Parts: sequence; C-alpha cells; structure tokens
Amino acid sequence: MWLLGLAAAVAFSLVMALLSWLAAHPWVMILILVATAGIGWVWLRRRQEAARWERVRARGLRYAVEHLDGLHYNDFEFAVRDLMHRDGCADAQKVGGRGDNGADVKATDPYGRRWVIQCKHRKAGWSGSAVGTPDLQVLNGTGRQVHGGDVLVMLTNGRFSGPALAFAKSQHLHLVDRHLLAQWAGGSRPLWELLRAVPPPRKPSALS
Repeated sequence: MWLLGLAAAVAFSLVMALLSWLAAHPWVMILILVATAGIGWVWLRRRQEAARWERVRARGLRYAVEHLDGLHYNDFEFAVRDLMHRDGCADAQKVGGRGDNGADVKATDPYGRRWVIQCKHRKAGWSGSAVGTPDLQVLNGTGRQVHGGDVLVMLTNGRFSGPALAFAKSQHLHLVDRHLLAQWAGGSRPLWELLRAVPPPRKPSALS
C-alpha cells in the first residue's frame, strides 16, 4: 500500500510542478491551445471534405457547359478538379494561381498516370477569344519537366486557334474544347476515355 501512496504522491508532485511551470510560462499554454485549435480545424475540414465528396459521388456530378460559362475562373478550376475526382482521381487538387507554372489542376488517375491540366475560362464561351499557342508553350515547357505529368491537357470552355491545334499535335498535348468539355462534364465517362492517344497505364488497375 505504501508503494501506491508513494506513486500517488510523486504523481501529485509532478502535476503541481507542471502547473507551476506553466503558470510561470503562460506562452507555452497559449501555444498548446493554438496547436490544439489548429489540429481540430484540420480534422473538421477533412471530415467536411469527406462528407462533400460522398455527396458528390452519391448524386453523380454533372455540369452543363452553360453553367460552367457563368463561373468565376477560380470556380471553373475547382469544377474541373471535382470532375477528375468524380472519375476516380482520389488525389485531384486545384493548384492554379500566381506562380502555378502552367498547372491549374493535377491528378493521378486509377491507372497511375499523372495529369496536368491548364484551364482557360472564357465568359463568352465559344465566342470568346481563342486559346493560342503561347499558352500551350507554357504547358509544354513545364508540364513534364516541372510537374512530372504523363498527360498534359489544355482545357477551355471556348475554342483553340488553328496554330494552337497544330502545335498541340506536334507536342503530344491534349486539347479539351467547349464541345468535348460539354461531353465530359455532362456525361459519365472519364476524360481518358474521351481523349485520343492517351499514354498507356503505368500500373494495373482494378478497373482494367
């Protein structure tokens, strides 16, 4: 019994010493509280994101191209990310912004291929300015070397110029114009089934 009493006394002394030390160093408690709040926020965000994706899968995500026309370009990129996630790219993420080095969305498909997608939103849709060669040159210069992409895609709710079409073909870049976007966003087939000459799978898949 005396051992239990000794252990209790030691434990009590340690607790009191810790409380005394924390009282003398209040900034430590502040850091602990901030860290705890941060961890709780991250956990909550992950729960919310998981619930969101469950709702997306449950209803079968679809977008009319006219709906995509009305989005802010930032939300347009999020929509493309969501479509890639719908098609089985669990790690799909929006990375576009200042200094994005030619990538707005990156994802790995169920076959192990790394996708790098540059998005060009046009408020006027097909009537807007055509996506030209300079944008493709940026994607071509960074898609593989910087981002490690296997499939490089330029995607728009508008159209491409003639020189852009020729350049994309010569550099093995994949183009998604308004018509193909409408087919992909409004349907149920993954993008790799709609594009031509997509690289072969990197790994076996449960889908194969």
